[in-house]
Order: sequence, then structure tokens, then C-alpha cells
Amino acid sequence: MPTLMVSVSGIRGIVGDGLDPHTLVKYTSAYAEFIGKGKVVLGSDGRITGTMVKNIVAGTLLAKGLDVIDIGICPTPTVLYNVNKLNCQGGIQISASHNPNEWNALKLLNSKGEFMTPDENKLMLNLIENAQSYTNWENVGTYSVSNEGLDNHFKDVLSMQHINIAEIRKRKFRVLLDCVNGAGSYIMPRLLEELGCTVIPINCEKTGVFPRLPEPLPENLVDTIKAVRENNVDIGIVVDPDVDRLVLLTETGEPFSEENTITQAVRFVLGKNPGNIVVNLSTTRAVEDVAKSFRCEVFRSPVGEANVVVKMKEVDAVIGGEGSGGVIYPALHYGRDALVGTVITLQHLLEFGGKMSELKQALPQYYIAKSKINVSGIDPDEVLEKLKAVYKSGIINTDDGLRIDFPDHWVHFRKSNTEPIIRCIAEAATIELAEEYISKYFAEVQKLVKN
Repeated sequence: MPTLMVSVSGIRGIVGDGLDPHTLVKYTSAYAEFIGKGKVVLGSDGRITGTMVKNIVAGTLLAKGLDVIDIGICPTPTVLYNVNKLNCQGGIQISASHNPNEWNALKLLNSKGEFMTPDENKLMLNLIENAQSYTNWENVGTYSVSNEGLDNHFKDVLSMQHINIAEIRKRKFRVLLDCVNGAGSYIMPRLLEELGCTVIPINCEKTGVFPRLPEPLPENLVDTIKAVRENNVDIGIVVDPDVDRLVLLTETGEPFSEENTITQAVRFVLGKNPGNIVVNLSTTRAVEDVAKSFRCEVFRSPVGEANVVVKMKEVDAVIGGEGSGGVIYPALHYGRDALVGTVITLQHLLEFGGKMSELKQALPQYYIAKSKINVSGIDPDEVLEKLKAVYKSGIINTDDGLRIDFPDHWVHFRKSNTEPIIRCIAEAATIELAEEYISKYFAEVQKLVKN
């Protein structure tokens, strides 16, 4: 079965098995119809199929009469940021994010330099069947290469308010950096060196070939964790191939946890500029605890960057993100950005005055457990309705699947759009308790499926 996945952020699949030239032309043509006219900024995360995909995408955009500004291999947030910086009507990043080498994808952006809203995405998908017409030779778009993309992003991240570059330089952090040979290799070492850090790089070669599974989960970071312990560093910094997710390691090599990436960023930003916060429904309750200490309010959105951004704009949030390690700081732009998260983290650690392990302990302590529950042969929506009835004593949220809050824990059930499964995530004060709840809910869903 072909692997192509279509979502609000674009299309994703295995090259040669779902993501082929015909598919790329089809969706790029529909995107061009959605944009209408003007310029489109184009980037890629450097993976080995990027050149092939980029040539097809660029050629299709030109054939539709759009001008293409190619900013080369760069992070996804760099493309987002440059849609407005280069006065473009849209942007496409060629990246399958944390998926392995054989995958690639088109991440499609609107004229604001953001992922399409659900309504915009629906409008674009409605154009697919009637998008296969092209301009004549006189109106073909122009193609240009720009070296400004990375520089624009780099300079403005370093110019963010509340960041004291001179003081960070004095601290002379030792940083173990892992870019999984992706787009981060083109900018993260430079960023850290500009901040006066001594950088110990691993997997920072500009090959686009990932030496391990690229999703920055602890089980995929065994060698990185070992390198942190062996090199006497202050912090380990890991990014995914397109540099929108930031994963931190303490000086002991212990995972800081992706949930704490957004929690500590919220703590830092609210200390400078109190205001509303937005995170998705699967993100840690620790964010609420931090917000409460600043008398600020947390709003929750469905999972997905586009959904978080919509809610952030609605409530005028000063900071937002997702528990997967994505920090969204609207003072710079509305997109998950590991560069922004890195600079905020170093400034926060500087002002905190202690070690990364101590900063972790200073945050509210919660633990998350996850599971996938097979629901073959039954409508997953029916299962969720039954769960809602069983656990009606909790605080119910149905904006994205089913989230139920209890005094000592919460659980979030979400159906998969591609598999007959329900994803279950639970958080509690200890890992043992979180796993106990996951086992309980797993058993409950299995019972509902059988009945």
C-alpha cells in the first residue's frame, strides 16, 4: 500500500512508494493554484532525495507562472521566516522532518509564512483535480538562488529581545551538538560559535544521510548521550533533520525531556513578558504549573503546529509550542524553531546560574507514558464515545480526540488517520503511575472493542 500521507502541513511519503514525480507535480500544481501569483521561497533539509524533489517542485512552480527563490539547504523555520522577509506569497520546505532517509515531503506554507490553516488546506485540496494547466512560454516564472535565507534567520534570532549575547559569550558554554547530518549542520554550529560556545559536533556532516533513526528520542541517542558524558559539556543539544524540534541533554547525559523544552521556554518568557500561553492537548501539565506561578493562563489546541498557531493568534499568546520539543515565539515568527529554542535555553541557563540538571529539577516534575491500541473492526469514534461515558467524572475535552483531566493525571486518546489504532498518552507525577494508568486505559479500550 503506498505510503503517501496528506495532512494540513502538506504531503509526506516514501520516495518511490507513494511519493513519486507524478504526485509531486499534482500537489505542487494545486498549491500554485492556491497561491495564484507572485514568488515562492523554496528550501530543503538536505536529505539525499532533496535535489530530485526540489527540481520537480521548482519546475512545476515555474510552469505555473510563479517565481521561485531557492534558499538552499536550511531549517524549516528558515523557510517560514523568509516568506515575509523576501516578500513571497508562499513557501515550500522539502523535508520529511524526523522520518528516516527513505522519506521526503512537501511542507506547504501560506502567505503569512505559516503552515496552512485547516480551511486553507481544504481549499487547496479542492483544487487538485483542476490544477493541471500551465502557462505559455512567455509567462513562465523566474528562478533565482538567494544566499540571504540563512543569514536573515540567523541575524534576527540573535537580535531577539531579552537575549544578552555578550553575557552568554562570557559564560563560554561547552555544547555537544548533534544535527543528525541534516539542515542543522548548515547553521547550528555557526549559531553556537557566535554565542561564544565551544562546540563538540557529532553527526554534523553535510551529507543528508542520517547515521541513526533521526527522531530525537532517547532510544535513538545512545551514542549522543555517551558523547555528552565523555566530553565534560554543560549541555547537549540535538535537533531533528529540519531543525524545528529541539531536544536537550543535561551535563550528565540525562534527557532533559522534550516536554521540559517548552516548559523552560515558557518559564523564561513569562519572567520577561507575562501573557497567555498555548500548547497542544498532548503537552505536559507542567506548563500550567509554571503559568500559574506568573498568574498567566494556558490555552490548549488540537495537536499540530498549524492548530497551535491559530489558537495563539486568537488569544494573543506570548509563547507557545508542543511537547515534542517545538518552541513557537511570536515575537520573531509563528513557527516551531530550534534556533529560537536554543538561544532562549542558553539565556535561561545563564540567568538560572546552575547546571542543566538543576534547571530540570527546578521545573514541575511529571512523567508521560504512551501506547497504541488496536481497534480493528470497530469505529474508533464509537470507542471514544464509550470512553467519554465511562470516564464522565473527569474534565472532558473533545477538540482533538478525547482528553480527560483528573486531579492526579490526564489522558489523551487520539485516533490515527492512517492505521486502525487509537494513540493513548497519559501523564502523572511518577513514571510508575503514568505507566499504571496507560495499562488501565489499554485494558479498558480492549474491553470496549471486544464488547
